[in-house]
Amino acid sequence: MARAAVLGRLTWRVATVAAVRDETSTARTLVLDVPGWPGHLAGQHVDIRLTAEDGYTAVRSYSVASSGDGDQLEVTVEQVEDGEVSSYLAVVADVGDLVEVRGPVGGWFVWRPEQTEPVQLVAGGSGIVPLMAMIRARASAGLGVPFRLLYSVRRPDSIIYRRELLAPVGGLDVTYAYTREAPADSRRAPGRIDAALVAEAAWPAAVEPTCYVCGPTAFVESVAALLTDAGHDPERIRTERFG
Repeated sequence: MARAAVLGRLTWRVATVAAVRDETSTARTLVLDVPGWPGHLAGQHVDIRLTAEDGYTAVRSYSVASSGDGDQLEVTVEQVEDGEVSSYLAVVADVGDLVEVRGPVGGWFVWRPEQTEPVQLVAGGSGIVPLMAMIRARASAGLGVPFRLLYSVRRPDSIIYRRELLAPVGGLDVTYAYTREAPADSRRAPGRIDAALVAEAAWPAAVEPTCYVCGPTAFVESVAALLTDAGHDPERIRTERFG
């Protein structure tokens, strides 16, 4: 694969798949070795380009799941029905395979260690990926910045990063909203995030948290409206949507 003759974040870099890790039945994390990687902020994303033998190329954007500097980064990909790139990355790609990576991209939907205000994370499905980068960056920096996570998933086996979230580092407060099937010990019937759950599980507007919301467009719009209705300053609500 040829490198683009463009410097910085616009440069296509050849990355090698160093490891793969199943997260759910449809989502998988790929650890990529990227020589010359400039580092990234928690919440940024990258473009990944695949090139077929006949020269056909396809490019998709994926949030970075890992934090910190170095020549390695992690992306977690959920297979999309008929998705030509996600199907390859989530099912076919294996250790030693090559892909091209460009980035990092984005400067608004990011969390920086120098931020000291409380943080409210709200994820829908695979929208957890950039938020997990923030959780990991907080843990890596050894900071006690108060974080809360409200995570909407279809059912318990849909939880991405399940093992990590079951034993969160640094007192991370996690609340799940199961939309299709809840575990037997759940205090809440299956359903979407609503005003009552926001009032119960999210930081109150009075503490002025920065809120990060990521997921499908309809989910993001709904949650942003719920947060605004609960008194949160719209300027402190940062959103990232996909689909």
